[in-house]
Parts: sequence; C-alpha cells; structure tokens
Amino acid sequence: MHVMPLLLLVAGSAVVAGAARRTPVPAPLMLVAAGLIVSYLPGVPEYTLDPDVVLPLVLPPLLYTAATDSSYLDLRAQLRPVALLSVGYVLFATLVVGWAAYMIVPDLSLTAALVLGAVVAPPDAVAATAVARRVGLPSRVTTILQGESLVNDATAITAYRVAIAAAVGEGATWAGGIGEFLLAAIGGIGIGVVLMVPLHWLRTHLKEALLQNSLSLLIPFFAYAVAEQVHASGVLAVVVVALYLGHRNWEVDFATRLQEEAVWKMVAFILESAVFALIGLQLPIVLKGLDEYEGVSAAWYAVAVFLVVVVSRFVWVYPATFLPRILSKRIREREDDPTWKGPFIISWAGMRGVVSLAIAFSIPLTAEGGEVFPGRNLILFLTFTTVIGTLVVQGLTLPPLVRLLKLPERDTQAETLAEANAQAQASRTAERLLDELLDDERNALPPPLADRLRSVLERRRNAVWERLGTVNPVTGETADDTYRRLSREMIGAEREMFVRLRDGRYIDDEMLRTLLRRLDLEEAAAFREAT
Repeated sequence: MHVMPLLLLVAGSAVVAGAARRTPVPAPLMLVAAGLIVSYLPGVPEYTLDPDVVLPLVLPPLLYTAATDSSYLDLRAQLRPVALLSVGYVLFATLVVGWAAYMIVPDLSLTAALVLGAVVAPPDAVAATAVARRVGLPSRVTTILQGESLVNDATAITAYRVAIAAAVGEGATWAGGIGEFLLAAIGGIGIGVVLMVPLHWLRTHLKEALLQNSLSLLIPFFAYAVAEQVHASGVLAVVVVALYLGHRNWEVDFATRLQEEAVWKMVAFILESAVFALIGLQLPIVLKGLDEYEGVSAAWYAVAVFLVVVVSRFVWVYPATFLPRILSKRIREREDDPTWKGPFIISWAGMRGVVSLAIAFSIPLTAEGGEVFPGRNLILFLTFTTVIGTLVVQGLTLPPLVRLLKLPERDTQAETLAEANAQAQASRTAERLLDELLDDERNALPPPLADRLRSVLERRRNAVWERLGTVNPVTGETADDTYRRLSREMIGAEREMFVRLRDGRYIDDEMLRTLLRRLDLEEAAAFREAT
C-alpha cells in the first residue's frame, strides 16, 4: 500500500471515530458503515486486509493495550468462565459451525467447512472491549468478555492451522492437532513467563521516560515474534507479558506512566479506528470472488452461518455457566448464584472482528497438487458477512438490551467509600513517614513548607511549589529540593499502600489506576522541569 492511501485511511477513520463519540452509535459500527460506503466511491484505492500485516503488526499492540488495562487479579478470579469461553467455546464453535456449513453448502468439503468454523469462532478483542466500555456492563461480565477476547485468538489460530493442514492435504491427525495446540499454548505461556521478568527489570532500570516508552512500544512485537519463531502462540506470549507488566506498572517511574498512558491511548485509538474501517473496505474484494455462486444462494448461506454462530454461543454459554455449579459443591459455596441475565449478555456480546477476516485472507490460494483451494472465496464471503452481521445486529442491540434487562449497576457509593478508606489509610501511612523524616536534621524544612506537606495529604490537590534559595548545611539541598524529595517519599508511601490494598482485594485495579494517576499528576507537578 502506498503512503497516501494509508494516510487517508488513518485520517479518515480517526475523523469518523471522533464523530462517533458525539453520537449514541458505537464507534466500531460507524467505522464499518463508513468503510462500506467509501469502498464504492469512485477513485478510492483498493485496501486489502493483509494477514501478514494485521497478525504480526496490528494484533500485538491491540492485545497489549487491552491486557495492560485488564486486571490480573480479576481475571484469575474468573479463570474458569474465561477458560471455558476462550478455549472450550472456540473449539465448540469451530466444530458446530464447520459441521453446519458442511451440511448447508453443497460441494463444500468437511475440512474446508472446519476452516470456516475456526475462522469465525473467536469473538474480537477490540469489539468486545469497545462495546463493554460504551454500554457500562457489570464488572464481572466485562472481565469475562475481556479475558475471553484476550486468549481466544490463540485457540482459533491454532485450530485454523490444524484445519488448513487437513484441507490442503498435509495429513493432519487428531493427535497431531492436539500436539500442535499444546505446543502453541504451553509454548506461548512459557515464552511470556520467560520474557516478563527481564522486560520488567529493564523497564524499571531505564532512567529516561522516553527510553522506557520506546521499549514499551517494542515489547508486544518482540514477544509475539519470539513466540511465533518457535511455532508457539504469539498471542498468549503478548497477553502474559502484558498482564504481568500491567500488574507491576506501579513500580515504573511516574513520568513513564503518564507518558505511556497517553502514547498507548493514541496508538489504540488509531489502530482500532483503522481496523474497523478496513473491515468495511473489504466488501468489493470479497464480492469479486463470488462469480461462481448465485447471489440468492450466497445470501442464504450467509444468513444460515450467521444464525449458527449466534445460536451456538447460547448453546455453549448457559451450560458452561450452570453445569459447574450443579456438579461442584465447592463452587456453589464459594460463588453467588448467577441469574439468566448475565449469561444472556455474554452470549449476545460475541461480536466478530478483524482477526477473523485476517485469518480468512491467509487461506492459501491452492491446495495439494496445485488445485484451487476448495471454497476459498465463499469462506471469505461468509466470514465477512458474519463479522458485519455480528457487529451490526449485536453491536446495535446490545446497549438497549442491557438497559432492558436492568443488569445490576456498579455500586458507586460503595466504590467511593472504598476509595475514601484507601486514601485515608495511605495518607496516614505517609503522614507517619513524614513525621519520622522531619525528625531528622538532614530533612529540616521551614515550618510553612512542612505544613504544606501535611496539607497536601489532607486535601490532595495540586499546588504551586515555592523555590527558596536557602541551602541545608548538612545535605547541600535547597529547601525546595528537600521539600520535593520529602514529597516524593510521601507519595511513594501512599502508592505502596494502594498496591497493598489492591493485592488484598480491598480495592480493584480500576480504582488503583485512578488513585495512582492522581499521585502521578501530583508528583509531576512537584517535579516538573524548570523552563
């Protein structure tokens, strides 16, 4: 792709996404619709969704930013439903959709149909996160959807590789398929575990925020490439590394966190916008290969596959929700009784996205013996219609459905109380440290500045720091230097207390990020560079 079409894609998708923020329509839907319309305007270049670009260059940063914004502790608490969806459901959907397509579409081989099943099996990480943020789902439902979407791509890509090997005549077996799945899963997780500690060490030992954030931008690509190099799952490697770095992000310098947050928000916004616009722009390319099929037949196949995809998720989610409770007394004692509403929303929130299309475009043109791959164009078309159908039908109806079902909303009063308690405990910890520090003559401060340190703890607001010219005879610091150093130590004490409260599950990761950002901004104000 030339530079100008790429710039037009990024700029146009950013404009549409920005406009969507002023409307009740979710940005992914407006971007897809815009792509569909623009694809038939005269003079618009052909935008091909290249899997060699999307999978190694677009998917890793999107997974990375979604995983770092997730909560390792919350995901661990919801490990069973996340695993049942990200692994069990994807394999179930692969088989069910594949078998249904084999029965519905004449002359489509079973192996080719299973390729289609694997392609459309995984709900999309970007779509799930975008819609969950927009409609305000309960935190448990959001955690399950985010956790599923982080891992299911690895399951689907592995299932696709096994199915494609069988379809092109490479003699794939069940044993070989299970072995490849285990290699991809265990290898991807293992590589993530090996990389996460040294990468975190490097992040905490680089002294400049610019260098730390340059490293941050490289991490997802590096983890993905290393895993794929040894035929493990790059997706799982990126997710493991990102979850660890996100969980330990409080140990990084405040300037790095502030800069990193802004950088990754921009990257995610641009990539998400371009990805959804690209989905819509694929329509002319997809329709080109349907000459051998009648329009009515192709439309019927598309509707049938879409319905199977939607219904199969309900068929899996409800038993996966209630059967473990029926079979395990421990689960019944440990967890609250679920209602039918949560599983219904999880079932309806299975939007497909760019990963499915990217995998479909990677289907080889020829099979064994140089013959044309059976049904490739139809698989591509059915993938496209399924992605569009789930984004439009489910994406548009999910917000009103959430309102109609009246799911329990987040208890903002309880969250505010927890935040107040956390702030009070952190402030008391910092105040005790301040008293100890001020008793040391090396930390002597004029009374007004010492009082200001205490007032900051009470009111937690930004202030204008005074620069005094006096120098401490013991340390050689100006009073302003000592003031800022003590302020930093107090903020560090509060930060550590917040993390301990998070680790003790008194507050969640979202609240921790809110509290840490408040401290980061205050620390940035205290330590801003002189201009």
